[in-house]
Amino acid sequence: MSSSSTRESAGRRAVARCRIDDGTSRAQTTPVVALIALFAVCTGLSLYATTLGAVTPDETENALAEPTLERVYDDVSEGGVVSPVGLPSAGPAVPDGYRVAVAVTTPTGTWTNRRHPPASSGVPVNHAERPVSVATGDGDVVWGTLDVWVWR
Repeated sequence: MSSSSTRESAGRRAVARCRIDDGTSRAQTTPVVALIALFAVCTGLSLYATTLGAVTPDETENALAEPTLERVYDDVSEGGVVSPVGLPSAGPAVPDGYRVAVAVTTPTGTWTNRRHPPASSGVPVNHAERPVSVATGDGDVVWGTLDVWVWR
């Protein structure tokens, strides 16, 4: 067998040995194996990013409604009783760049800040509510609900 045929058969193996000038040898990987490993890493990273994007909540998925509800409640209540007069539509209770609709509902009536959330126009709307004590015009205090809707 000639020395050229020995070199050809050694070149066909997945891992070949080569000599370096200082007398040591090291393994070499064929380009196909390296490309397969690169493909596996990229596929894993893509699957991770896709899954992470699917399980992460949207920007406004009730992230603003709860804190806005608390700020509105602090603005319109005194001693734990909500006054339905002068519900805020702007000011420190409203997040910058967002619109807010506020409503106080009791068995005797409903008060709003004259804003209404958009009706199914594709705009994501956050909603939060809480039970509150509401002062009526005749001096009574009744149970009601404070509702807040937040959207861009």
